Amino acid sequence: MAQINPYLTFNGNCAEAFDFYKSVFGGEFAHIGKFKDMPSEQTLPEEVGNLIMHVSLPISSDTTLMGSDANEMFGQTAQFGSNVSISINTASEAEAQRLFNGLSSGGKITMPLDKTFWGAYFGMFTDQFGVHWMVNYDYEQK
Repeated sequence: MAQINPYLTFNGNCAEAFDFYKSVFGGEFAHIGKFKDMPSEQTLPEEVGNLIMHVSLPISSDTTLMGSDANEMFGQTAQFGSNVSISINTASEAEAQRLFNGLSSGGKITMPLDKTFWGAYFGMFTDQFGVHWMVNYDYEQK
């Protein structure tokens, strides 16, 4: 079966965002590389060289959160929209509460975490970096 891993692109604050995500999810970075680490015939300005080219943070045995900074030298910019959310399904109500509280810190809650009519503990927010999240715990586990 195919595996889907979210890949987030930032405008210069990828390191800050991933340090934050690491503080909430725990674990260690599987990889973190900067643009200055890649072979290039072109000399990069220091501010570009220190941007994150790729970072990966394993969240579980089958999910990895990945990201990078957009690099205007290569014609890239990042813009978060409201058409994508990262959905987290948890193993317990306590885990849902911990992740919701941690990830929403400094962000904007759009639906507080609460029991729903469809049998779940669910909430939504946009984190301090503009990423949209949904946290869900199903009371009837499948």
